Amino acid sequence: VQLQASGGGLVQAGGSLRLSCKATRMISSTFWATAFNWYRQAPGKQRELVAGNSADGSKMYEDSVKGRFTTSRDNAKKTVYLQMNSLKTEDTAVYYCNARGPNIDYWGEGTQVTVSS
Repeated sequence: VQLQASGGGLVQAGGSLRLSCKATRMISSTFWATAFNWYRQAPGKQRELVAGNSADGSKMYEDSVKGRFTTSRDNAKKTVYLQMNSLKTEDTAVYYCNARGPNIDYWGEGTQVTVSS
């Protein structure tokens, strides 16, 4: 299984980006039963959980991104998304996709998001 993250880039403050994370070589039933999380790590800081998308459809968000970020999943495409609006300079980080479930803990390589002022 591989998690292919994409969609990062350079954007001005106030702008938007949508990150995608596609689970390749993961069978559909496993994807449906797996929670997908988005983490980020800024330079000199610890990796932090930004948003989570559980198999049952429940979602969670870190306080600083509530109201600005939205995570979703497309089970047919085996892809999860992180829509990021009203971006701030403090959102600058490498964003990682994580798949977690019974006996599963996969990480994508990360995609850089840079927000300029």
